[in-house]
Amino acid sequence: MNSVTVALQRLQLALTEEFADEPGLKRLGVDVTLSDDSDPLAWLACQRLYPQFYWQQRDGNDEVAALGAVRQFNALADAQAFLNTWPQTPSLRIWGLNAFDPAQGFLFLSRLEWRRKGGEACLWLHLYSETSLRDDAREAAAFLEQILAAKPLLPLHLQCLSEHHQPGQDEWHALIGKATVAIGRGEMEKVVLARATDLHFSAPVSAAGFMAASRRVNFHCYHFLMVFDAHSAFLGSSPERLWRRIDSALRTEALAGTVANHVEDYHAWSLGQWLLKDDKNQRENMLVVEDICQRLKQTVGVLDVLPAQVVRLRKVQHLRRCIWTELLKADDAVCLEQLQPTAAVAGLPREAARSFINDFEPFEREWYAGSAGYLSRHQTEFCVALRSAKITGATVRLYAGAGIVAGSDAAQEWQEIENKAAGLRTLLTRTAF
Repeated sequence: MNSVTVALQRLQLALTEEFADEPGLKRLGVDVTLSDDSDPLAWLACQRLYPQFYWQQRDGNDEVAALGAVRQFNALADAQAFLNTWPQTPSLRIWGLNAFDPAQGFLFLSRLEWRRKGGEACLWLHLYSETSLRDDAREAAAFLEQILAAKPLLPLHLQCLSEHHQPGQDEWHALIGKATVAIGRGEMEKVVLARATDLHFSAPVSAAGFMAASRRVNFHCYHFLMVFDAHSAFLGSSPERLWRRIDSALRTEALAGTVANHVEDYHAWSLGQWLLKDDKNQRENMLVVEDICQRLKQTVGVLDVLPAQVVRLRKVQHLRRCIWTELLKADDAVCLEQLQPTAAVAGLPREAARSFINDFEPFEREWYAGSAGYLSRHQTEFCVALRSAKITGATVRLYAGAGIVAGSDAAQEWQEIENKAAGLRTLLTRTAF
């Protein structure tokens, strides 16, 4: 077994061999020894090569740091088409983001991938060329020469200079009023409305440091970080799976309905029991379940909806119903089209809710409420890009949303988005005021 440094040396040695002067795809892999100091996020943060993508599955067993792009794709369908041309590599993964508009994406086959599964890890180097693998091997060797050793991630020490909401609280109340009027007229059953909060700091914010701080305290979440370049990134710690596919087995879920959490277990349990019995929250969750089942029914077998659970997070608790089924044909592009955006992040009917969001939300969602993860021929998994933030230099934009249905109260919904945003906001501002 090898440290990352030794694994990189072995990959460099492998690149001195002769490669064909013809098109192709090749993977070179070296096992990596795990230790207490093994942190793919810290290693990724030290690199000055882009793009970078970090991912940790919510059970903690699957973790990756992907660095550099051999191929980049602007839509998941294009990434899937590429994978389908290489059926002999079913575990080859393409990583990245799908925007709130699922026709747009930022996905890439990485040059270098540090992947951990449970207690085992491997460093993968990808070679790909439409003309000459020999030439790409030279480019890969030059790439590896630029890899830097990992250093520990430093804690965040930030001074927040200002904070601005879009919409502000008065505008939010007016927006909820418009939504409930539209719902009352029968234009839609539900719409999920969001707020963007811009925090301006005195110095650039470390995206990896922010991700590490969230990872330490936001348990039972998917953690993801896309670093586009030295100045811009998108990250989040999301509790919600969009879908996971293993061959033809599909698992998705409805995560909708919210109540505050509490530091005292009994008080938190009491709030969770209220959530399980509350008509408004149960109705909101079942709308999402029914929408998912309706969208999937033509492409799957029997749909199995599991009983409701309470998911307890750091600041809030949610209702979740898992939905398990079998795909008639394994097709991730179809899954994305059917499932994103779900009623939990857009509303019902989907097009009416999206139209309302486009007309009245005062900011562009971009990657927020899209999805983050990976696809491969054998297995695919994406989480919903919630509890997320966009970093641009010294500015952090936080996002939070709430499902609006008949009877929604604007003040209560404002408090809900405050609670949701606090999961990341407190990591940035607790030492600032």
